[in-house]
Amino acid sequence: MPTYTRKGLLLALSAVAVTTTLTTTATATTGAADALPVARAGTAAPVSALAWHPCAQPGGTADQECAQLPVPLDYRHPDGPQIDLAVSRLRSDHPAARRGTLLVIPGGPGSSGVQRLTQKGAALRGQLAGAYDIVSLDPRGVGGSTKASCGLDAGDRLLTTLRSWPAPNGDITENVARSRRTAEACDRNGGAVLRSLTTVNEARDIDRFRQALGEQKLSAWGVSYGTYVAAVYAQKFPEHTARWVLDSSGDPDPSRVERGWLANMAVGAEDRMPDFAAWAADPARDEDHLRLAQHASEVRPLILSLARTLDREPKQSSTPDVRLTGNMLRQALQNALYDDSSFARLAGLVQAAQDPARTPDLTPDLTQPLSDEDAAVMIGVICNDVSWPGSVASYQKTVATDRAQHPLTAGMTANITPCAFWKDAPTDAPTRITDHGPSNVLMIQNLRDPATPYTGALKMREAFGARARLVSVDHGGHGSYLGNGNACGDRAVTDFFTTGVRPAGDAYCAD
Repeated sequence: MPTYTRKGLLLALSAVAVTTTLTTTATATTGAADALPVARAGTAAPVSALAWHPCAQPGGTADQECAQLPVPLDYRHPDGPQIDLAVSRLRSDHPAARRGTLLVIPGGPGSSGVQRLTQKGAALRGQLAGAYDIVSLDPRGVGGSTKASCGLDAGDRLLTTLRSWPAPNGDITENVARSRRTAEACDRNGGAVLRSLTTVNEARDIDRFRQALGEQKLSAWGVSYGTYVAAVYAQKFPEHTARWVLDSSGDPDPSRVERGWLANMAVGAEDRMPDFAAWAADPARDEDHLRLAQHASEVRPLILSLARTLDREPKQSSTPDVRLTGNMLRQALQNALYDDSSFARLAGLVQAAQDPARTPDLTPDLTQPLSDEDAAVMIGVICNDVSWPGSVASYQKTVATDRAQHPLTAGMTANITPCAFWKDAPTDAPTRITDHGPSNVLMIQNLRDPATPYTGALKMREAFGARARLVSVDHGGHGSYLGNGNACGDRAVTDFFTTGVRPAGDAYCAD
């Protein structure tokens, strides 16, 4: 499956909420009419051509190119201050076969499109036979684009604190305090750039990119959170979409959006856990001394029991001054469920945690803080997109319910976030995805996705109606196309990109 950085792990759609009721609800937008509402406030200057230059990256292709794209900081004032976005391109390696431009939309919020193009460019070229120039961009706040900062302390930028794991007894007092000071710091230090970090603005930025490329239409491959960006673009700019692929989608419910994605991760963990349990109990693990149990049914209780033990008695790790806690083990489990290739590392951690004679080794995603800029963009997007409940009591109640129903996530997915104390209301109403528009969407989805569970993807499929087809892949993990080796799923996407042909109806791919 695709490699995802910690920036994509906060939500992870990534798939970085609660099940309580909104305190304020914005009216959802429903069509292309508001694609650029700034047209009533003024007309932006024409988009300039891009000044491409070579920018080969380690692990990428030798002919990768980069440029800077200026976009309005605030689309209500298109001739006002501008910010820069880093964009990148791989030209078609068979120009005679070229039919257009394919946009790679990264996940997150907070993942780099330039990095994603570097990682996947060669594989895409191998599939697409020169049919496209392949492009991507770093969303505002990310990578080489203009960034924002919240000025957070390092301890508040760890993945295990950006994720609101309740205390071992379920108390959320510390989560409330951290969420409040994070929101206050972002309000104090983030400025206009932080307030501009939204999915709708990313869709608008993509359309500026399209114009700068001189294309009437784009094709696209959006992954994880990038599927929501792709869906919003397809809703607001349907006339500029060609062949549109959504890989690993979440529920687009406009009343919840990121809140719902976070809550749904509890279901995703339960869906995915049997895959790890079967792997960890397989006799083949004996060869590497990684077998955790004789039977798959024993693995889940083992993990839960060990986490409770570490809640009571954290164990010193090989990282100075860092102890393995129950919540850190739970977070390690969530990270490992994304990809089968991470199972061995998790099994090794479990064994080391159980052995009094061993010191657990913790990976950097658990011990090192994210940069302040990376934390700011993740927090900014999820809090700017939709209003979140503000009642602390409601979060405590929902956490208690979630801990009982979904012990693997122990209330984290229902807990409070900085969005509960966010000062600014959303600038744009959340976009309602509808069946109005061209029938040019292909969805692909693993059945056991820990971050964007299949039940949520079915909601996206329902929203698109006759506009979409869904390819369901009997596989676990997050990310499907060119990620898990399923030839049937890969072929369906490649055929659509290269020939325009989709399955006649929704389809299934066995593992």
